[in-house]
Amino acid sequence: MNTPRRLTDWFHRAPQSGGLERIEAYFSGHGYDLHRHDTYAIGHTLAGVQSFQYRGGWRHSLPGSTMVLHPDEAHDGEAGTEEGFKYRMLYVEPALIQQMLGGQPLPFIKTGISNDPRLFAATGALLQSLDRPLDALEQQDALYDLAQALHVVSGAPARRQRFDYVAAERARAFMHSALDQPVTLEQLAEHSGRDRWSLSRDFRLLFGTSPYRYLTMRRLDLVRALLMQGESLSNAALIAGFSDQSHMTRQFGKTYGLSPARWMNMHRA
Repeated sequence: MNTPRRLTDWFHRAPQSGGLERIEAYFSGHGYDLHRHDTYAIGHTLAGVQSFQYRGGWRHSLPGSTMVLHPDEAHDGEAGTEEGFKYRMLYVEPALIQQMLGGQPLPFIKTGISNDPRLFAATGALLQSLDRPLDALEQQDALYDLAQALHVVSGAPARRQRFDYVAAERARAFMHSALDQPVTLEQLAEHSGRDRWSLSRDFRLLFGTSPYRYLTMRRLDLVRALLMQGESLSNAALIAGFSDQSHMTRQFGKTYGLSPARWMNMHRA
């Protein structure tokens, strides 16, 4: 009888930024011995079954669920089937989550696995594009969304929200004046006079989307206007503040469901 061929284990680490580590890995069998670390480990199994011991029992992560391993909780990892498993994981310092929750208890998912779609989406935003660093504002927005999703999914009680419209409007006005340059949440906080995480929350409440998403949409508005004026794709991307044409194209497709080139061809038809 032929013995099944085992694939080679591999590990890829994304460029680090802002206290966040992101990885993708494949293991054909045994992955990790029992260990613990002082960060959250939050991630998605992409293929196969990812089995691990956690808080006195075996857990089995499948594609579509989210693993949430609390800081300082012992765990290991191995393949649950002969096919092995592939996964992406991000490691988040608890202090980053705490900054956004403002003194609330750290969220705790006692089973280590959640099937909540809100948490899956929030985690996925941080696990994309491991070949490049995330834009600073994009990462900060996504971390805020992750902290809020963790807070809700853990069953913590909701708090009454207060907001500062004037500060949020100052931040919005600054973004309109800075489409052609990098923008960080720290800059928005400085121009608004509001601390960055309160501002991030207020902006969502008042304008219906995150600061990063709002800025991206205004940049795409500018790209479309430039393309209609005859500007090339590469020049339009740079003028509108995107890092390069491919970055703009990805965002364009996510927003409008078609490529910039197809959008232009449809206008010419």
